[in-house]
Amino acid sequence: MSGFGYDGKRVLVIGGATGMGAAAARIVSGLGAEVVVMDVADVGYRVSRSIAVDLRDREAVDAAVDAVAADGGVDAVFACAGVADGTPGLMLVNFISQRHVVDRLVESGALGRGGAVVMISSVAGLGWQLALPTVLEFLRAGGWEAAAAWVEANDADNYAFSKMAINAYVADAAFPMLKRGIRINAVLPGPTDTPLARANAETWLTFGADYREAAGIETLRPEQIGSVMAFLGSDAASAVTGVTLLVDAGLVSSGITGSFENPVVKMLLGLP
Repeated sequence: MSGFGYDGKRVLVIGGATGMGAAAARIVSGLGAEVVVMDVADVGYRVSRSIAVDLRDREAVDAAVDAVAADGGVDAVFACAGVADGTPGLMLVNFISQRHVVDRLVESGALGRGGAVVMISSVAGLGWQLALPTVLEFLRAGGWEAAAAWVEANDADNYAFSKMAINAYVADAAFPMLKRGIRINAVLPGPTDTPLARANAETWLTFGADYREAAGIETLRPEQIGSVMAFLGSDAASAVTGVTLLVDAGLVSSGITGSFENPVVKMLLGLP
């Protein structure tokens, strides 16, 4: 169908070596895209270009962005990198560096009119509206160094805050990016069977286990998230921007209404 393909398009996947990022990269490659991956880990599948970069190292990130821009820029950016609590420099990896990549590509014109940005959030970022003044203060703090200093000063180097930042950034950046002809959205996955989730299985994969058992469904697969990302980055989603889209098999929605009781969802959203 018209608009769903990626023929002639170039897609940058940040954090595309494994998990949802790798799934999204493979899917858009199959739809015709030329795929470039930035990741600290080796990429074990065929891509147009793989750039090794530690997202905590600004000099390395800037060099990687320069390399992408020199090759002719990109039509879409999938920001998929993520690490769990306890990882030094978590906010640099999960948000600050990826926003920096997007900002530099947009400002240089390497991501231009007709382009799209798709990020990966999490149920951990639910309820970001309740913390909006604090999250906006962080977003307004400034670029890489100022944002990192704010995180240190406010003891905010944690996974939940990184996902709240993504949700607020998508909403906040939608209008100014739209004026440049660029869309920005995010997916908000439920528990998904990725290497990172398996490494944190006690907390990540137990969440919603009772819901999945009652519904008779399995834990989500990375491909189920990647396919939604591919849609959001495609021309088929040309009127969709500023959205953080739940991809959770109904877990959060049922928790909101109480059709399946989920006290954690209500707590995260500040519901009675």
